Amino acid sequence: MASHAYRHCEWIVRTRARNFSYGIRLLQPPRRRALSAVYAFARRIDDIGDGDGPAEQRLALLAAARGALRVRRPVHGDLVLVALFDAARRYPIPLAAFEELIDGCAADVRGVTYDRFEDLLAYCRRVAGSVGRLSLGVFGVADRAAAAPLADALGVALQLTNVLRDVNEDRRAGRVYLPAEDLERFGCTLEVDGAGRFTDPPHRLEALMRFQTARAREWYAQGMRLPPLLDRRSAACTAAMAGIYRGLLDRIAACPAEALAGRSSLPAWEKAMVAARALAGAGR
Repeated sequence: MASHAYRHCEWIVRTRARNFSYGIRLLQPPRRRALSAVYAFARRIDDIGDGDGPAEQRLALLAAARGALRVRRPVHGDLVLVALFDAARRYPIPLAAFEELIDGCAADVRGVTYDRFEDLLAYCRRVAGSVGRLSLGVFGVADRAAAAPLADALGVALQLTNVLRDVNEDRRAGRVYLPAEDLERFGCTLEVDGAGRFTDPPHRLEALMRFQTARAREWYAQGMRLPPLLDRRSAACTAAMAGIYRGLLDRIAACPAEALAGRSSLPAWEKAMVAARALAGAGR
C-alpha cells in the first residue's frame, strides 16, 4: 500500500508541481518519496485555497485537512495521507507545520489583503516557510537551529517570486498580495479595465515590480546559506528549486511588462540545466 501511495505522490509532483520536481528528483529514492508526499499534501491544501467553490466549502475542506493531520489516520483510500504518515514515521517531519500552510490558505479564501510588507512576510512564512521547514525534516540536518531560519527565508523568497509571477492572474481572481504601502509609494492601484489590463501608468507598475524583485533577491541571498548545511543530494535539491525560481525572478526583473501581462515561466530545458548545475555544484 505504501509503495503505491508514494508512486501516486510522485505523479502529483511531476504533473502539478513541475518547478519543484526538478529538485526533488535529485534526492536519493527514500527521501525523494518522502518529500514527494510532503509536496503532494501541500499541493492539496493549495488547491483547496485556490479553488472555485464557495468560501464556506473550502474552509470546511481546510478544516478537514487539519483534522486529518491531528489524528494521523487517513481516510480509506487516501493515498497522499498514507504516504505522508508513512514518511513521518521514517523521518522527523514536523507535520504541525502544515497547519501554518492551512492558515495561510484560509486567509486566501477569506480574501485577506496586506497593508505592510511585514503582513505579507507573515503570510509568506505561513505558506512557504512552513514547507521549507517540513522539507528539512526529510533532508536531515545536524544543526536544525541554524538551518530552520534559512529554510524559512528561502521559502519567503520563493513565495515572493510567486506573488510577482501571478500579479495579473491573482488580480483577475480578485486577489492583491502586494502591500498597500508599496502600492501607495509607487502611485499604483492595480485596478484593471474591462479587458483585464492594468490601468496604472506602465512606468509606475514597472518601478513597483523592480522594487519587489530587489526585495526578493535579499531573501534569496539569505536563504542560499542553507545548502552548505545539507548533505550533497539535499543541497542539490534545494539549489535546483531555488535556482529555477531565481531564474524566474530574473526574467520578471528584466521585463516587468511581460510579467504584468501574463504568467512568466522558464522553458523546460532551462529548468533541466539549472538542476544539472545544482547537482554538479553540490559535488564539489
